[in-house]
Amino acid sequence: MTPRSNPDYKTIEELSLNHWQPLSTLLFDGWVLRFAEGFTKRANSIQPLHYSTMDVHEKIEQCERIYASNQLSTIFKITPFIQPDHLDQLLHEKGYDVVDLSQVQTRSLATIKEPEHADVKMDEQLTGEWLDHFCRLNQLSDLHRGTMGKMLNNIRTRTGFISLFIDGQVVACGFGVVERGYIGLYDIITDANFRNRGLAEQMILHLLHWGKENGATFSYLQVVANNAPALKLYAKLGFSEIYTYWYRVKKA
Repeated sequence: MTPRSNPDYKTIEELSLNHWQPLSTLLFDGWVLRFAEGFTKRANSIQPLHYSTMDVHEKIEQCERIYASNQLSTIFKITPFIQPDHLDQLLHEKGYDVVDLSQVQTRSLATIKEPEHADVKMDEQLTGEWLDHFCRLNQLSDLHRGTMGKMLNNIRTRTGFISLFIDGQVVACGFGVVERGYIGLYDIITDANFRNRGLAEQMILHLLHWGKENGATFSYLQVVANNAPALKLYAKLGFSEIYTYWYRVKKA
């Protein structure tokens, strides 16, 4: 697989790393190694974004040892910006499988439709209440709840945590992060009993307006390429793909 490349989009890739924080990072010859107790591939993978001066085979082996010592699988995130640019082929030859082909999509905030569902709450600081609802809707364990809370508290730019209510009950939530003129959208989730009612669309419209009020002129999001309902929703909202990425995971 060969990513499509556009150097202007590397900023969005940097933002996506800032906005989904791990618990710790290790800079290794230009690569960013991220660790978060195994919670999500994005926060527990190698981001080969920058220069690479070492022998790449030795470097991969050292990364494998580092992740193994942390009881984690070795995972690489493959974007159009990888260094060296033949890394994806090398990982393929070393037995790494492609997992979770995903799209990065953007849209301008010049014009945004007004939301019709007004019963939402926006918190600009993470609250235990929001996190409880998020974990309930995602069926996250208490262990992952603690990790998620630490990760969200590590974000260093403006955040908005949104909850959407029906008859006083939180049935959808998500969050946005504003930085460098973009609002990134994350973890949009709706209660399974309330799906296909346009609630996610309403919640995203609120987030986009909040982002615009806080200086954003564009929005970006990431979506798994085989998630047909999400792709349909984001197309309806005016988002379009700018590049793809995937993960390389060592075969067991």
